[in-house]
Order: sequence, then structure tokens, then C-alpha cells
Amino acid sequence: QVQLVESGGGLVQPGGSLRLSCAISRIITGRNVVAWYRQAPGKERDFVASITNSRSRDYADSVKGRFTISRDNYKETVYLQMNSLQPEDTAVYYCNAGRGWTPPGDYWGQGTQVTVSW
Repeated sequence: QVQLVESGGGLVQPGGSLRLSCAISRIITGRNVVAWYRQAPGKERDFVASITNSRSRDYADSVKGRFTISRDNYKETVYLQMNSLQPEDTAVYYCNAGRGWTPPGDYWGQGTQVTVSW
């Protein structure tokens, strides 16, 4: 069983930055993809960004140019650098992982809250 543990959420003012981390408990062999999703109150869970083990990246239009996803395969950790945060980015952010190159995969983290507010 693969376990994902997110960290790095918190309260930030508009225009600020945060970096989320997703620690993966064990290597997913072969093709794999790790993604970030987010869910705001009363809304569906939406795709944010993904990265494959070949480092192919994809982003939601709403975060392109502001968010950057990266991975450290040695540390088995995926990061989401979030810049120029806006109140509409407020949500619980979930890490997701699985086999293949198309998210969502089978494994989810517990989520970390990101709040953008004055």
C-alpha cells in the first residue's frame, strides 16, 4: 500500500507563496504519475498539476505560470510551488499517485489546507 503525506499548507496573504510537499511511502515501479488536486468548500475536487516519472508536466489553466510541480525521486517527494496566490486558490490540496501517466491514480493523501486571505 502506498501512503501519501502532504505538508506545507497554511494561511498566506494574496500575492504570497507556499510550497506543498507530498511524501510517498514507497516507490511505484514502472510508469507512474503524481498529481495535485484541490477542493474548495461546496465544490468538486479539481485537477491542479501532475508530473510523471519521466518528468512530463501538466497544469490546469487556472494555475499555469503561477504554480510549478517538481519531484525528487531520491527523496520520493513531490512538490508544488505556488506563487502569486489569490483568494480563489483557497482549498484543501490533495496529493494523488498511481501507475500509468494519466491521473488520478489509486492513492490519495489526507489533504492540506491552503487559505489565501488578508
